Amino acid sequence: MWGDILTEVAHRRGVAGTVIDGLCRDVALCRKLGYPVFSKDHWMRTGKDRVQLDAVQVPVSIGGVRVAPGDIVRGDADGVVVIQKEFEERVLDWAEEVTTVEDRIREAARGGMRLVEARKQFGYHSLQTREKQ
Repeated sequence: MWGDILTEVAHRRGVAGTVIDGLCRDVALCRKLGYPVFSKDHWMRTGKDRVQLDAVQVPVSIGGVRVAPGDIVRGDADGVVVIQKEFEERVLDWAEEVTTVEDRIREAARGGMRLVEARKQFGYHSLQTREKQ
């Protein structure tokens, strides 16, 4: 459970956002403050006397995904992704490559090239082959 008091305190302390393997309530304050919260769902239900801090800076499981201290957690309107610290450099390099290729494809399509041709020219389908993983 996550609610307005936790949102306000986290926001005031400069926390970048919250990922919850549970519920969020008081979404209006999150939106007002621009504080991102990613949760399974949101509705009015209190965590009072039911939620307790168990540990800090230990690996956890969120939505079936292991998240350890030092891992990169990034969320946007499409969801949340976790990059394990040991794969950080490799994944970020690959993400930059994907962005560069996709930008080239968009630019070519804006210039009138057919999408199928732009994808072929810039190797779009080879970006997600097993060799890249």
